[in-house]
Amino acid sequence: MPESCRPHVLMMSEITVDGKLTLKKGASSKILMKYMAHETEILLHKTRAEYDAIMVGPNTISIDNSFLTVRLVEGKSPLRVIPSSRGSIPLDANILKGDAPTVIAVGREAPEERIAALKEKGVDVVVAGADTVDLTLLMRILRQQYGIRRLMVEGGPTLNWAMLRHRLVDEIRLIHLPFIVGGADTPSLVGGMHIESEDEMIRLSLKQHYMCGTNMVTEWDVLYGETPTRTV
Repeated sequence: MPESCRPHVLMMSEITVDGKLTLKKGASSKILMKYMAHETEILLHKTRAEYDAIMVGPNTISIDNSFLTVRLVEGKSPLRVIPSSRGSIPLDANILKGDAPTVIAVGREAPEERIAALKEKGVDVVVAGADTVDLTLLMRILRQQYGIRRLMVEGGPTLNWAMLRHRLVDEIRLIHLPFIVGGADTPSLVGGMHIESEDEMIRLSLKQHYMCGTNMVTEWDVLYGETPTRTV
């Protein structure tokens, strides 16, 4: 999809040296985020304030119960966007507290009682797809109906892979934490990828890297279908 038809998308995440997002499967990412430098926390909230919308998946809401608001800097909290095919967001979730505008994207098969319960919480519910949420369609809805030009993704491995698979991510910003946690089933930045050859790798181009407090931050452009020039 041409970028003019969808928001420009930044994926931002903290990762350990071995690419993990959490301490173990089912654990909140907030456990590791405690070890981010204060300067890096400010960078995260500053980035949120610079974007029109922020998106995470329903698993992140269930495990982390995130607020997804701007708190450490001056600025307006972005529109919160949660794709959840069945609308299975806990009704006591922090994103339903009404402190920032929120959109829940569902599929057409989502139970009507769930949609009604979510609407009672004051959020917008949009249908974007049949049995599951069509992320490409959702991006178009956000651009055309909500005027979202810049979207930030703070998702887990499932949402990250889905966004990359549909070529909807333009940039990636990583906060590197100086730990190794291991674990074959510990969530990493991108899940669901099972490639057969190097041709299927998603290629990146490093834009810049810098220290933010005690954390290294790297910023990358995503190069879909491009092969970087190799020099020997």
